[in-house]
Parts: sequence; structure tokens; C-alpha cells
Amino acid sequence: MNQEQMAGILANYKFHPFENFQFKAFGAGLIHGTYLIESGDSKFILQEFNNGVFQFPERISHNQRLVKSQGNDTFLPFQLPLPLLNSNNRLITTVNGRLFRLFKFVSGQTIQEISALDQAYLAAKAYGIFAEWGKVVDTDQLQECIPDFHRLDLRFAKLQEVAAGQETLSQEDQDVLEFYLSQKDLIEAYQKFQSILPTRLTHNDTKINNLIFSHDLQKVEALVDLDTLMSGYLMYDFGDLVRTVACSESETSRNWERIQLEIPVFEQLIKGYWEGVKTLATAEESQSLLIAGEVMICIMGLRFFTDHLQGNVYYKVEYPQQNFDRAKNQMILLKNTQASKSELEKIWKSITQS
Repeated sequence: MNQEQMAGILANYKFHPFENFQFKAFGAGLIHGTYLIESGDSKFILQEFNNGVFQFPERISHNQRLVKSQGNDTFLPFQLPLPLLNSNNRLITTVNGRLFRLFKFVSGQTIQEISALDQAYLAAKAYGIFAEWGKVVDTDQLQECIPDFHRLDLRFAKLQEVAAGQETLSQEDQDVLEFYLSQKDLIEAYQKFQSILPTRLTHNDTKINNLIFSHDLQKVEALVDLDTLMSGYLMYDFGDLVRTVACSESETSRNWERIQLEIPVFEQLIKGYWEGVKTLATAEESQSLLIAGEVMICIMGLRFFTDHLQGNVYYKVEYPQQNFDRAKNQMILLKNTQASKSELEKIWKSITQS
């Protein structure tokens, strides 16, 4: 990207004079190309939208417009930076067949993992507050920007289908496959909740690095990466927090003996999330939080292992066996989470039933 190309993109935004500006690559995102724009005293973020990963950009824009129009973000204690409108009143700007979006810059810092328990609490509370705030959004009007994204039952069925087409499997593959195929009780529990839970506005990618913290890490300044805003269940957002924040190792780790659920972190997550959703959540939604971590861990394990059997067609890998290792990582985490269930239930009960 050169200065002339950037000027051509920014010319589509008339609300600010971009005659003089500087720009540089920004952040470490893996999906969208991202740039920091500095113009006078103003700062913006420009993203080149990756429509190879997100194949329905118009659905994403529809959902973001709906959330912006039906929810008053001035009632949030943090920012919700959605794309700015261009001169054609659109959220996405097309230049030479490439798609771009412009955002206000939010000052602060992102973190890849917590360094203190209170960060888990703050993160979970922010996502909970967002869910409660989003109760005014008509979820029937939201579109699926990633169809069947968190459908555990369909991910399970897909693995069964792909595995049935495999002629031979190594013993390691067979062991991991048998573990995931043994999760029918979890699938049935998920389906029961699916039949009774109300749909909510959900973020659907509640990693710690999708929050911007203040520079001193004492508060959340913004909730970002809003491309997966969809209709879903509270257990999706809480479950992904458990999966990604309360695990002792990252999902790419091969330190098998060190992979476990960090129970003190889980306690802070349920405490924070419940503070956000306690006036919103039904009794069934409260109950669903108990299996939320299992659901999301299992989903990712199923997805990794299915991709491994298909020859790594979806996830980028650094070596051929990486999706197998990711699936094994999630298998160990799921086993440990299920073994800790009675302890987790005591924590859940002390917080949600008090």
C-alpha cells in the first residue's frame, strides 16, 4: 500500500479532511490487513476486509447496522467501534475490487493472555454487559455471517461423515477420533439447551485479545472484532471465554502434561460474566453456563480434527500434523474440564444462586 493508494481510499470519507496524513501497518491480526492513519490530531484504523475468510460481507454490515440502530451504545461503559459510514452511506468501501473499512482509533492496549486474575474478571464482565445491553436487538433480524458457526451437533455430524470416508487411520488418529465420538452425552445436553434457550445478540469470538484495555489494564476501553455479531446463546460467549482464557496453555501448545483448566480463572470468569448478565439470564441460561466451556472446547476440537482428516483445508498450519496436535490439545482440556465438573458446579452455584 503506497500513499497514493491510501489517499484514494480515504477520499471516500468526506467527514474528515485527509489531505495530510501518515499511515503504517498496525497490530498483529491474522485475518484483515490493518493500518493506523494519523491525520492532524485525529487517528483512525483502516482495515482491508478479507472476504476470503468472511464470504458474506453484506451480512456483516447488515448486522452491524442493526446493532447500531437498535442499541444505544452511549449506555455502554466502553466503546463499541463499528465501521464509519463512507460518502455513499455504506460501511464497506470498494476500491479496485478490494474492500475496506474505516474505524475510530481507540487508545489502549490488547493482551494475548492474562497476567492477573482481575483481567479475567474484567474481560468476562465486559462481554456480559454487552450481552445484557444487546437485549433490545431483534435477533430474528440478524443474519448468519458464518452459517452454523457454533452448532456443536452439526460439527459432530461432520466429523462422523468425514471419518466414515477414511480407509485407514493411525493408532493416534483412532484414539483421538474415539474420544470425540464418545461425546454423545455432551451433544445431547447441548441439543436439549438448544430447544429451550432464548437467542441473544452474541459476539461469538470472546477471546481476551478482542478487548482493548486501558494502558494500566484496570478497565476495558472497547470491545472490538465485531464481524461475528450474530444471534446465538449466552453459553457460546461464556464458553469461548472459558476455553481461551481459563486454559493453562494456548490451543497450539504441545506441552500435553501442562494443559488443564485453571479453576481460579474460571471462578473470575463466571463471577464477571454473571455480573453482566444476571438481570437478563433465564434459569435455563444460567444452567447452560455449566456446560458452556465443554461445548466450545469440543466444537474446536471437532473442527481441528475434522480439518486434519480432510488434509488441512481450512486452518492454516505451520507443519502437517498441527491440526492433529490442536485437536489433541483440546481433547486434553476437555477431559480435564469434565473431570473438574463437580468443583466447577460448586463455584457456579455459589455465584449464580446466592
